Amino acid sequence: MTLLDFARGPALQWSLVILVAGTFLRVLGTLWLRHSKDLSKSKNDSTAGGAMRTIWNRMWPRPQFAQRISFQLLMAYIMHIGLFVVVFLYAPHITLIKDMTGLSWGGLPSGIIMFAGAATIAAMVALLIRRLTTPALKMISTFGDYSSWVVTLLPVLTGLMAYAHIGGRYETILAIHLLTVELLFVWFPFSKLIHAIFVIPSRAHLGAFYARRGVKI
Repeated sequence: MTLLDFARGPALQWSLVILVAGTFLRVLGTLWLRHSKDLSKSKNDSTAGGAMRTIWNRMWPRPQFAQRISFQLLMAYIMHIGLFVVVFLYAPHITLIKDMTGLSWGGLPSGIIMFAGAATIAAMVALLIRRLTTPALKMISTFGDYSSWVVTLLPVLTGLMAYAHIGGRYETILAIHLLTVELLFVWFPFSKLIHAIFVIPSRAHLGAFYARRGVKI
């Protein structure tokens, strides 16, 4: 079995099992958290409205902080949008998703995907430099922050290398790219990257919680 065969076969299968099972357990564990019963009378009949308002409001910084974190916010949006474009709008990725789920949609030209990948890497590097040079951020950063950065960067970087045919034989770089993706699958449920699953539900819960008390956030 070659490295590429291993990456396309057992490694992919087991990483997907760990990704799905780990994510399911994290979600299940969150749902099982004990919550005290709220005995207060609701002051707002539209908790759903509060949930939606909070989801939207948390997409943007408060005016008093906007100027201070505008660079960080811009880089974060470039990174997240770039990752979405690379993962879900690249034709080979769509083909893989179709093979696994039966779902398919149209992709973007390769040139746009490569630009999105390069922009994603640039934004990630900028955010890392900001983390390392801002005393408060550096103080609260942990191994989990840096390791998640590396695990997220590697698939994008090796994907660009495979597309450009640099760094070695194409089959070898492609195998390494697949292995870095599989490492991301395994790392995802047990790291801070799980926020991709929880960010919207947690904001909705917070908004509904305060809306019940008549508080707008």
